[in-house]
Amino acid sequence: MLNDLTAHLARHNGLSEDIARKALGLVLNAAERQASPFATAVFRTIPGARALSARTGSDIGAPIGEVARMIEQTPGGKLAVAQSMISELHKIGLDHKAIGQLLPSISVYMDEQHGLVGFGHLGDLIGSDLDAIAAAAAAA
Repeated sequence: MLNDLTAHLARHNGLSEDIARKALGLVLNAAERQASPFATAVFRTIPGARALSARTGSDIGAPIGEVARMIEQTPGGKLAVAQSMISELHKIGLDHKAIGQLLPSISVYMDEQHGLVGFGHLGDLIGSDLDAIAAAAAAA
């Protein structure tokens, strides 16, 4: 499944599969560092996604301690994580336009293939509450 998601990202964003996998790892790692429900949902759904996130975090030197993770979930910490993710995406060759296309393409795949909705841009990645979205949809 991880290979399918990577291939989708490569195809829909004009990236090589290697760059698509690195980009996905960066997004997942940033989401995980924020304790985002997006990361939890993807990890639950896509085997290997958690390992990709961890490997990417190790590669970029992301903080791993409990206190560091708590700090990254404060408003200032969230900003720092988002800036770090964008910086790392730039380093692998994605410009702002490519980054802007990447997140929605992850969202489209997760919705079409796994029925997961509620994320698609940076604000959703950092602050989405998928459980609240699902509950609201069920109540409607």
